[in-house]
Amino acid sequence: MKIVKSVLLIVSVLITLNTMAQQKIVQTAGRTQLGDFAPEFAHLNDDILFGEVWSRNDLLSLRDRSLVTITALISQGITDSSLLHHLQTAKQNGITRTEISETITHIAFYAGWPKAWAAFRLAKDVWADDVTGNDAMAEFQRSMIFPIGQPNTAYEKYFTGKSYLARVSAEQIPFANVTFEPGCRNNWHVHKATVVGGQMLVGVAGRGWYQEEGKPAVEILPGTVVHIPANVKHWHGAAKDSWFAHLAFEVPGENGTTIWLEPVTDEEYDEVNK
Repeated sequence: MKIVKSVLLIVSVLITLNTMAQQKIVQTAGRTQLGDFAPEFAHLNDDILFGEVWSRNDLLSLRDRSLVTITALISQGITDSSLLHHLQTAKQNGITRTEISETITHIAFYAGWPKAWAAFRLAKDVWADDVTGNDAMAEFQRSMIFPIGQPNTAYEKYFTGKSYLARVSAEQIPFANVTFEPGCRNNWHVHKATVVGGQMLVGVAGRGWYQEEGKPAVEILPGTVVHIPANVKHWHGAAKDSWFAHLAFEVPGENGTTIWLEPVTDEEYDEVNK
């Protein structure tokens, strides 16, 4: 009965997070700028393009829609306020400074070098505040609803790089928000249990990786759910160029314990981040 209640609570949390992820986008720019002059165009822009198409993030993530839109605008040579808006939106949707730089570089070979130059001038300003240290942490905190918490000193010997821990709840199903600085990852480890057990991760912000021994790594983005069975050797952590946070749920089981193993080597980590 206790395990059933715990599973139901996990489902409830996932439904809540999914509802947040699927929240309809509210756009008013059309009515604000053209409501009196072109009301039907304003309606199509605010209610259809953004209210319906952009809101279908169960079919295509906001992050992917941003990349598609930026590519389309740059390819047409549109580098005005429209592109600036979508670059700002892309950053909000988790596109990192490194990713936008690589994206525009790739577009340049297909859309034209001058168009890429014009796009880079805007992108540099949008990502100008992406710096290291405390400023970067504060920026990342603004991108998610859960707190970063305190330095993860209790487990730091099991991590390569710096991580932070915020206990969200200790009742029914204990879970925490774990935040990784770029390049940070935990050691290989196993959640031992004789009945059920294991762990579940839910991506909250940024971009990270999960990998089971002998299997390809899985990218974790906001909303990604990873189910980790008991007794499976694995690791998880941030991408090399991105802060990353996930919720970590301890799945109830019998005789459960975590066995920490060897660090993920630089070679193993670099292979994932190619």
